[in-house]
Amino acid sequence: MEANLKLLSAFDGEVKCESPNNKLDRFTGILTYKGKNYILDHDKLLLRGCVIRNTDWCYGLVIYTGPDTKLMQNSGKSSFKRTHIDHLMNVLVLWIFLFLGGMCFILAIGHGIWESKKGYYFQNFLPWKEYVSSSVVSAILIFWSYFIILNTMVPISLYVSVEIIRLGNSWYINWDQKMFYALNNTPAQARTTTLNEELGQVKYVFSDKTGTLTQNIMIFNKCSINGTLYGMHVFLLSLSPESYFADCFED
Repeated sequence: MEANLKLLSAFDGEVKCESPNNKLDRFTGILTYKGKNYILDHDKLLLRGCVIRNTDWCYGLVIYTGPDTKLMQNSGKSSFKRTHIDHLMNVLVLWIFLFLGGMCFILAIGHGIWESKKGYYFQNFLPWKEYVSSSVVSAILIFWSYFIILNTMVPISLYVSVEIIRLGNSWYINWDQKMFYALNNTPAQARTTTLNEELGQVKYVFSDKTGTLTQNIMIFNKCSINGTLYGMHVFLLSLSPESYFADCFED
């Protein structure tokens, strides 16, 4: 079939495979050709953007196109990064909003009870509007009235205050002389004001090294934290020469 395109044009095989998904390491399908079935797996599948090298010729069959390809299935929207303070403020504002709604609901129920039992005594002085037909309608309207009156409980200005504090914090980072690199005349530069409060809250440090020419074994060497050195060489330097050589001969 390499040099005979007529045989290729006469190919009438049928491929039955799984529906489009984002699993890059899995593919299941069956090729039916001349009454025989051939199993297709991920080893026989080339993903979109792959380049074949050291190959004279190759014929392929397109399975997925456009948004149905596995790479497009994996390309989702980038998530917006939020700090712990942002998450905490959102939770607090939500609870305050629910508390405000519950308080307005209780006040509206109390207003409806009062209107049904005592309110008719005051209708000569404060009559209902034309669109208020009962105490239930009056309670629904008073609910939104209380909601408007007590809306100051929701700290909307808190977000603005936090953003102003973050902006000032980024200026302090830019003006910090301890982070100024005098050799290149380069000061520190806060490129974002969103993640400033996350500094200093590191719980885990991940590191990586290549294992192409060496064994992929990670051994702690040394580190410096707040001007203090930590590592095996610091421990060895703290020993006297006599005790160091004595330990070596004992080993």
